[in-house]
Amino acid sequence: MEKRTCPECGDVIKGRVDKKFCSDMCRNAYNNKQNSDTNNYVRNINNSLRKNRRILEETLIGEKTTIAKQKLIDKGFNFSFYTNQITTKNNHVYTFCYEFGYLPIEDKDLILIVKRKSD
Repeated sequence: MEKRTCPECGDVIKGRVDKKFCSDMCRNAYNNKQNSDTNNYVRNINNSLRKNRRILEETLIGEKTTIAKQKLIDKGFNFSFYTNQITTKNNHVYTFCYEFGYLPIEDKDLILIVKRKSD
């Protein structure tokens, strides 16, 4: 019978015929390496989304708030990351980061911040 080796550490695998790793530690290390690139990409996007949401939440006073676009940028807001967009009947496009949204106000370099009402 052929000796099977652990794909992580190279040790001989003992035990069941369908066993692929010599230990749970090697199995976890191998799978973490396999998923690290994808996980880092998703983690970075989620971090940016959470940061944007936190900035909008901290900035919102009452139901609506208007703020200079530059102030959001100074706080670290990244306009490239959002969860969805909604177009109103008046053709205004609100961009949302979870339940907090914003609408750029034309010609004034201002941003209107709102919170979506729960359904």
